[in-house]
Amino acid sequence: MRLAKNSTAWISVPIFITALLAAVGNWYASSVALIGSVFIIFFHRDPDRAPEGDGMVSPADGRVLPAEQNKIAVFMGPWDVHVNRAPLSGLVKSVERIKGGHAPAFLGASSRNDQNKMLLQTNYGDMEICQISGSLVRDIICYVRPGDEVSRGERIGMVRFGSRVEVTIPPGFEILVENGEKVHAGESIIAVKRG
Repeated sequence: MRLAKNSTAWISVPIFITALLAAVGNWYASSVALIGSVFIIFFHRDPDRAPEGDGMVSPADGRVLPAEQNKIAVFMGPWDVHVNRAPLSGLVKSVERIKGGHAPAFLGASSRNDQNKMLLQTNYGDMEICQISGSLVRDIICYVRPGDEVSRGERIGMVRFGSRVEVTIPPGFEILVENGEKVHAGESIIAVKRG
């Protein structure tokens, strides 16, 4: 199983604590720590993905949330893969980290939370991808920098523990997903070019 980039520290610490508790003979605490370690490993999984067809792929795993007309928002729950992917191929024009609040990521108010905004220049126009933290850990990791070329479905970052990703839709694209629909990053087609 592939694990998310830069996840070693998050995984090794709970495993070390589990081993330490087992070594001192505290089997109850080590069992609880083992369950926590398994969850942390599961949370940091990073499966390979391939698009299910032509069009714009989802930037995140999770459920589609209500958003503005030219935007799609995806809420990542604790059981979803939290590695984010590029919806279209293009050139990263800018990456900006913005400090903000700590509202739960499934609420519309989370659009004002800590976030990382990427501007991607595509063949269809510029699009914005926004990684938004939730109310707990609020750890946003960005794998790309301005000047990087990314391919559709390529890994571009990760947000830990309850978060969302919002992406703007370039002109001429038709949105295919509905509120509440389950999508998979780099795989599910969320919009297609018409005309």
